[in-house]
Amino acid sequence: MASTATAAVSLRLAFPLLSTPACSASSSNTLRFPLRRRRASRSLAVAAFKKLSEASPVAIPEEPTQPLVDEDALPPKPGVYGVYDPAGELQFVGISRNVRASVEGHRRKVPANLCASVKVAVSDEETPDRAALNNAWKSWMQEHIEATGKAPPGNVAGNNTWVGAPQRPPDLRLTPGRHVQLTVPLEQLIDRLVKENKVVAFIKGSRSAPQCGFSQRVVGILEAHGADFVTVDVLDEEHNHGLRETLKTYSNWPTFPQIFIGGELVGGCDIISSMAEKGELAALFQK
Repeated sequence: MASTATAAVSLRLAFPLLSTPACSASSSNTLRFPLRRRRASRSLAVAAFKKLSEASPVAIPEEPTQPLVDEDALPPKPGVYGVYDPAGELQFVGISRNVRASVEGHRRKVPANLCASVKVAVSDEETPDRAALNNAWKSWMQEHIEATGKAPPGNVAGNNTWVGAPQRPPDLRLTPGRHVQLTVPLEQLIDRLVKENKVVAFIKGSRSAPQCGFSQRVVGILEAHGADFVTVDVLDEEHNHGLRETLKTYSNWPTFPQIFIGGELVGGCDIISSMAEKGELAALFQK
């Protein structure tokens, strides 16, 4: 059953970025992780770190006030780690520049019944290659999924117990407010904005609370691709007064959302969705 699931399924996982501690709110991201990886992508991780099955479990004191084990067992080094509950079930696989500090963070923020022991594989280098750490994490994840047919609960997208909800940057505002007299035309502000930012999404509502289904879908697609993008709320009449009509003229596009990449209009929700499905959007971000 596990092998069938491994061959056929892709899971949407919460991918912990390098952080200390790893459970802080800024330490998460989302990664669509295919369960089958090419051997070349795993060799670096296998060569540099122990496998999950080869790492020995280290007990975590039940009380957060109790000190952790000595640094030889849980060193303050970069590496990958897995946290187990009292029943021996793997709850979360993390990656950190300081695994000891990350485990300490979990003890303070995660329920005690989810943190009984930890497996650790660290690098001998103070600043190891980032790709090696990422590949080690992927290798541990794949090993567990191949053995059980499922991801650790804490690594499944939507579970914020371990890594916290992602922090979204605030929406950009074109003006300080309607009461402020602009010294340059609004169209010039739009032109400057789309040329100074790689990806700009003009949406209805805010990034954290889109006000229409199309805007919500666009934000989801951009975030799923890991795009570095900014958003502008076209419904904010206080700080973006007149934006909707001016932007329609500027872009020669009548509807919203509107997504600009590299200073050029790419399109709205339908076009972005189609490009994402064909893999064209990911290729565009890599340019």
